Amino acid sequence: MNNNKDFLGTEPISKLLLKLSIPTVIAQLVNMLYNVIDRIYIGHMPNGGSLALTGIGVCMPLIMLISAFAALVSSGGAPRASIFMGQKDMVRAEKTLGNCFSIQIVISIILTFVLLIWGKDFLFAFGASEKTIEYSTGYMNIYALGTIFVQMTLGMNAFITAQGFTKISMVSVIIGAVSNILLDPLFIFVFKMGVRGAALATVISQMISCIWIISFLCGKKAIIRIKKKYLKLQSDIISPCISLGTAAFVMQASESVISVCFNSSLLSYGGDIAVGTMTIMVSIMQFAMLPLQGIAQGAQPIISYNYGAKNANRVKKTFQLLLATCLIYSVTLWAAVMLAPHYFVKIFTADKQLIEFASPMLRIYLGGLGLFGIQIACQMTFTSLGKAVNSIIVAIVRKFVLLLPLIYIMPNILSDKTKAVYSAEPVADIIAVTFTALLFVFQFRKILKSINTIKTEG
Repeated sequence: MNNNKDFLGTEPISKLLLKLSIPTVIAQLVNMLYNVIDRIYIGHMPNGGSLALTGIGVCMPLIMLISAFAALVSSGGAPRASIFMGQKDMVRAEKTLGNCFSIQIVISIILTFVLLIWGKDFLFAFGASEKTIEYSTGYMNIYALGTIFVQMTLGMNAFITAQGFTKISMVSVIIGAVSNILLDPLFIFVFKMGVRGAALATVISQMISCIWIISFLCGKKAIIRIKKKYLKLQSDIISPCISLGTAAFVMQASESVISVCFNSSLLSYGGDIAVGTMTIMVSIMQFAMLPLQGIAQGAQPIISYNYGAKNANRVKKTFQLLLATCLIYSVTLWAAVMLAPHYFVKIFTADKQLIEFASPMLRIYLGGLGLFGIQIACQMTFTSLGKAVNSIIVAIVRKFVLLLPLIYIMPNILSDKTKAVYSAEPVADIIAVTFTALLFVFQFRKILKSINTIKTEG
């Protein structure tokens, strides 16, 4: 634990980014296991594994939506808390934490009731068939009961990272992931609960993580803490958090919408095997997204803190290092997928037909992955600087302006309709990265100039 409360503004950037990013990357890699371990076990069930995997895949839009609501609060609140810490305004930093804690409880209660009442209707709308709905509802009904634990774990852990305690946030994820890995085979195979066992294991694991996180944020080791006097919602505190977090919400919620569009189109053109393949692809995409997000989360406290402290040079150097690191990772993973896609597919299924179908499709779907490090680095830096509008713009352009229409346009261009649906992803990614990079170059220069101007006038 670092006793120097100004370490985000004084330690060498390369050393600091390494120290903060390694735990967050490990946490995200473990979180990746957390997210895919159910699918790995379920995909290898001796009876009905492929259909069960497809059924769980149909649940993914709802699970993404739950995560998006956590991001709505935390992705706006955590950077603002870091900025206030950089300004030495600890009262507003703790008010931000307290208000975000309260609003996430409210959101969790609402989501739980919505999922329990209309969950089955959502699942049919999201691509479930008569063959897979039993698996989908079995998983989702139990998962819905643990919504509050998912919300609090994802949302409040961001505030631990925002204070620079990335090792603690890493442990928070590891505790839940290890619990899930141990409980999954117990409930799925030993107790013969199938998909319901997988959901129960996830809920219990998230509850354990939640208890750990809340205990830390209420304890003496945290720099900013959850305090009863700051739990009452204040519009001037929570509104800017929601505004800033909208970009992350749009990005994650749009994943849910996009997943629905992919599933419905693929079910129409390729049947259950195409939807099952999409489940695998989304899981493999997490091999890219979660570590990249971990690297960016390690950079977020440094950028936010130094922006609040009006240190333009450290903000610029942190972004440059972040961009280089993200690009190296995304290009490396892209090369691995292009060279040996079948190895990635085999992680999730032993079904030969599914492996044969999914492997070439994976090359198509992840064709633009090599450039995605640019997208993550730029978008996270916009968020870290508190630039809500720019973050929202790049999120909307990639998903709603480009990808969503392309899912329906590409089948009218290419003869193989199923391949055409998968190809929408790389086409959208390449165009979106180009747009994001151009916007970022223009806006980042203005931001750095404004910091230097304010500092000179001060």
